[in-house]
Amino acid sequence: MALSIKQFVNFAGFVKDLKSFNFSVYAQYFGYINIIVCMALGIANLFHVNAVIAFGIVAIVQSLIILFVEVPFLLKICPLSENFINFIKNFETNGYRCIFYTLMAIVQWCSLALMVTSLIVVAICLTISAIFYAIAYFKNQEFQHTTNVIKNPTDDDFPHDAVVREML
Repeated sequence: MALSIKQFVNFAGFVKDLKSFNFSVYAQYFGYINIIVCMALGIANLFHVNAVIAFGIVAIVQSLIILFVEVPFLLKICPLSENFINFIKNFETNGYRCIFYTLMAIVQWCSLALMVTSLIVVAICLTISAIFYAIAYFKNQEFQHTTNVIKNPTDDDFPHDAVVREML
């Protein structure tokens, strides 16, 4: 029996989140995309021969910060300083996350003053997340973490050890 992504991801929960019209959930999903985009394009922009390299490094750092902001479980399992954990815990509302993403987007928009590179995609993605959090804030929607996407290991249809051993 081969393993597939459908065994680990709850697509029904994902669709339910999309139909919820809660913009903080949309922003969180876009935050996950931002992690990948910031990391990939940050690394890609390290190969320029001008000051854009600094913005590439900033994009990589931003991806790591977004990772801890959007996946709070990592704060519990990674050895981090109390100052960093308290800094990340400040972003538990739609308003603060909107400000957070707006500031990060402004930094990446400033990179265009030096040279137009693929970092414009990072700036656009961060701006979209900021807009989603702003809409959620102004609509007074409750900040909500999405937990419906990854299946719970206690679910009946979750792949168990025998399946994993067979795969190995």
